[in-house]
Amino acid sequence: MSDPWLNPFKDVIDRRIAKCLLKEKLLVGNGTLCDFAMGHYYYGLHSDKDSWVFREWAPNAKNIFVIGVFTDWKEKEEFMMTRINPMGDWEVSLPRETLKHGDLYKLSIHWEGGSGERIPSYANRVVQDEKTKIFNAQVWHLKKTINGAMNILLLLLLHR
Repeated sequence: MSDPWLNPFKDVIDRRIAKCLLKEKLLVGNGTLCDFAMGHYYYGLHSDKDSWVFREWAPNAKNIFVIGVFTDWKEKEEFMMTRINPMGDWEVSLPRETLKHGDLYKLSIHWEGGSGERIPSYANRVVQDEKTKIFNAQVWHLKKTINGAMNILLLLLLHR
């Protein structure tokens, strides 16, 4: 230790460092902390021009369904996720018209011995119902609105 005042706490500090390194190894596996921190680019709900793709990490799940206002909060076969690797990554692709900005959703997860509803770990937006106080993820996709606002701003700037 470079600071002699810390010498009495060396064992405690070493244990904490070891615990942090172990946690890092559990989080990143063979990757890096940077890869882990960028998980939101892979997991969660993402759109492209033709479809939506939703990914979740749930290593102990047996089945996962995306449920929401678009399924009347029921499990439906077309919204069932598929396990895509042994590490516990799940995925489902949905047609573009299936979801729209503002739709509420969550996951219905089945595991050995039970099941329950969960908010996705990489939800971009979560809202709480004022009456029931229940939290749900919300589709947040404003691209057209933002592009429209940018076009108006550009138009205003050009006509100054």
